Amino acid sequence: MSLASRTRLAALLATVSLGVAGVTTWAYGYGSGRPSEAVEAVVMPSVTEGSALQVVAHPDDDLFFMNPDLSRSISTGIKVTTVYLTSGESDGRNEAHSPHLDDAAGPADRAAYAEARQNGIRGAYAEMATGDRTSAWQRKSIPTAGGGSAEVDVLVARPEVNLVWMQLREARSISGDNPDSLHGLWDGRIPALGAQLTSGTPVEHPFSYTKDQAVAAIADVFARYKPTTIRTQDPTPGTSERGVILDHQDHMYGARFVQAAAERYAQTADRPHFSVQNYMSYPNSALPPTLDPQAAEEKLGYLKTYAWTDHQDWCGSPAGCGDRKTATRPTGAGWNQTIRYSRGDGTTWMAEGVSGRLWAFAALDGRMAYWSRSGPKAPWQGPRFLPGAGIDAGASAVRLPDGRIAVFATRTTLGTTPQDYGRDIVYAVQGEADGAFGPWQSLGTPDTVDRSGTSAISAPSVAVDPAGRMTVYVRDSRRTLRARTQTAPGETTPGETAPDGAFGPWRALGGAGLLGDPVTATDGSGRRYVYAATTGSVLAWVQPAPGAPLTGAFATGLPQTTGVLSVRPEGDGVRLFFRRPGSGAVGTSLATAGGPAPQFSPVVEAGGPGGYGGVGVAGPLLAGRTGSGTVGVVGGADGPQSWKESQMLYTGAPAGVADRAGTAVAAALGLDADLHIVTTVPPARSEPSGDRAPSPWHRAVQPPLRAQAASGGRPQQ
Repeated sequence: MSLASRTRLAALLATVSLGVAGVTTWAYGYGSGRPSEAVEAVVMPSVTEGSALQVVAHPDDDLFFMNPDLSRSISTGIKVTTVYLTSGESDGRNEAHSPHLDDAAGPADRAAYAEARQNGIRGAYAEMATGDRTSAWQRKSIPTAGGGSAEVDVLVARPEVNLVWMQLREARSISGDNPDSLHGLWDGRIPALGAQLTSGTPVEHPFSYTKDQAVAAIADVFARYKPTTIRTQDPTPGTSERGVILDHQDHMYGARFVQAAAERYAQTADRPHFSVQNYMSYPNSALPPTLDPQAAEEKLGYLKTYAWTDHQDWCGSPAGCGDRKTATRPTGAGWNQTIRYSRGDGTTWMAEGVSGRLWAFAALDGRMAYWSRSGPKAPWQGPRFLPGAGIDAGASAVRLPDGRIAVFATRTTLGTTPQDYGRDIVYAVQGEADGAFGPWQSLGTPDTVDRSGTSAISAPSVAVDPAGRMTVYVRDSRRTLRARTQTAPGETTPGETAPDGAFGPWRALGGAGLLGDPVTATDGSGRRYVYAATTGSVLAWVQPAPGAPLTGAFATGLPQTTGVLSVRPEGDGVRLFFRRPGSGAVGTSLATAGGPAPQFSPVVEAGGPGGYGGVGVAGPLLAGRTGSGTVGVVGGADGPQSWKESQMLYTGAPAGVADRAGTAVAAALGLDADLHIVTTVPPARSEPSGDRAPSPWHRAVQPPLRAQAASGGRPQQ
């Protein structure tokens, strides 16, 4: 029995032991935290399910930039596969400090160095999965849809752990002009990119791929493994003021090949829904650490195995048992202390429409999926999909004054030429309250120069005023804040030429060095606040009076954060939540508009140490990643509290809503590409003060077989 199966069985047995008549149940879609007398469906606590597939440019990108997500996924027993696009052959010398070829230092052997990196990766994965770096692998060659071959390695003791080596040539330079690379292939500067086979590989014959063949080969790997979570690097890391890409060119263009392959895979039949998570790479060097000491040390241990720091011949390969180039600094540029998502870290993807009707949004299969619930005791339904492809991870949903919902996202257009590549902001609005959504409408992008080369805009944050005008805030590629405001029906805004109901031009709001996504909220008096993190603190913009123009950017004096922020209105102020660098603990401060600049209360702790990423806010309930990586909840901002952990890993960041009835609902997208929720309802008048304990995390929409079993085998209508 697999580890995942054992975990699910343990959860089932724990549930059975606590329940009435043998099974703990909650009303379908209504978690009271106590057994229900009227059984509508068996609600099983969520555990990690699905399958995860990572695609990276080089051996070690996964260990540096995707751990601990990677090691924790392996520990659950789900299917985990990592695809390496290039062989990472570099200059062919398995030694430190050899930045260029120098015959006096000895002959270069790119095939052998690439094999040494493979050996180090196999050792690190074996250690993550079994605790023994020498655990055996079965290696074979498979044909690809691109007309070439790939090496597939299967861990014998844990066959659900696979490695796929595409073995294409790397750029051999971080940013240098080398047409014979993924960059050159994407831009059409070469007709095909050749392979760099490693010594010892079971792939016998060299090959090359055209651009279309490379896309087909990657999409074929997706079709073989059918992942529900695809992890890849950042296709739009941005450029410096001098126009230099802020990441390795293989990372950036490898991620674009993954985008194209995922788009092709999404058009195939007989596959599960899947989400895509992008990871930041080299830019992490200049940003605050996100991991707590224990997670950072564990991550470093796997990097040391890969780097072959002990230099013991444990693998028996003449090429070497790891990557000695990283042995002098296995931490990288502080990368062992950090993991960051380059998008999909927002927490505003849930909203309440008409009273009691909740909506949740997430990008699945490159489309915008949504789930909805008509009332507190009604079942959730979904996922359903809005038309249109190319939707990136991350969504922001807002309620208009008449109860309609608007959803915003970014969309990537691949196009037919390299110049067509770009990202724009799009939105869709319900035609009437609780009705169908209209088509996607584009707001374009504030980036008008080198759009195909950068497109490093953030996800949008949206505010709505009492007249129904929406304002969209976004961080542009220059790391400043930009905004576009809509005119209300029948209203013309002075100085703007947009027709009624349309959006005016992009406005520059200043700020510098902004990180992550901006956040916005409106306090009880009608003042709007906007916040954005920097490397050292947080900047603020605020309306000095309701309806007045936004002013700022103001220095807040708040401490350094990891860059992800969440907000909730609280009386005549707005409460800000953030992660503390180096510990992951959640800090919070209440901002009030006491003058031109907001005033902040002393920072207190709202969630225990450990974890990273965004924190969803549902009234008094906070949801976020715990120290073990699972989704957890904590009761609010009353001082230091410990996370109440679940058994489920997830992707992106949780979201939350406190509806008009006082029910707090938090949601997360599991690695199974399914919506999972937790609910806390207010106490009855006869009960003591304080919210009831939240229900366990569980699927929002129960699988048909599980619902049928709960009804005694009768099909559900």
